[in-house]
Amino acid sequence: MIFLETALPLAQETPTALQLLGAHLVAAIVFSVVGIVVLGIAILLMEKLTPFSISKEIIEEHNQALGTILGAIFLGISIIIAAAILG
Repeated sequence: MIFLETALPLAQETPTALQLLGAHLVAAIVFSVVGIVVLGIAILLMEKLTPFSISKEIIEEHNQALGTILGAIFLGISIIIAAAILG
């Protein structure tokens, strides 16, 4: 009989709605920061890998094609990061 009492899990206290909300908010903030950092690293990596200055091409030369391509790349990377965070 003693064996059965030790084998059964002890009742755990269920978290309140406010505790769950707090935990989810903290997780959302942490994952948001991680996603922004990863996106920033991807942007810096693209800037270093291209043979020209991306910011100069977009700001000074008004290269709309490059801006469109970069927007699509940022959107794609963001979707990948969001999918990785959501699991």
